[in-house]
Amino acid sequence: MDKILIISATNDKNLDLAKDLQRIFSDINYSTDIICLEDLKLPLFSSDVLVDEIHLGSLLKKMNEANGFIFCSPEYNGGVPPVLSNAITWLTVKSQNWREAFIGKFSIIATYSGGDGQRFINAFRSQLEFMGSNVLARSISVTKNKPLDNESAKRILQGLIDIIN
Repeated sequence: MDKILIISATNDKNLDLAKDLQRIFSDINYSTDIICLEDLKLPLFSSDVLVDEIHLGSLLKKMNEANGFIFCSPEYNGGVPPVLSNAITWLTVKSQNWREAFIGKFSIIATYSGGDGQRFINAFRSQLEFMGSNVLARSISVTKNKPLDNESAKRILQGLIDIIN
């Protein structure tokens, strides 16, 4: 069975968003898994720092097994938060075949941010496309003043399912 991996950069509002999206997938009988990057506690990347390769290998394995991704992340200072960039950096430096995790797979970018998160969405779209992922045009943006629109999210998620099946 196909599986979508929902990756939350943080373990607060974006993890809540990831769980909300997982519930929508469950309602349409589609299998998902969630991973929270903060829980991996990856050290800040540096060439002389050691990383827990078990956690990193587990992340890469889940990404390789997924048919598509949803990345849930806040916008930090108009861009991609360090925890997300750091995880991707560790993957690309420590894995010989890291591109296989991204090449040809479809992704949706979602955000719960203080603002609309568009700068994060644009910056991360560029990064994902560089890595080989096909990023869907529609994203999901949630703020404290703009809650998740379940019907709109369901249509966006269904679009991901339709394209990977």
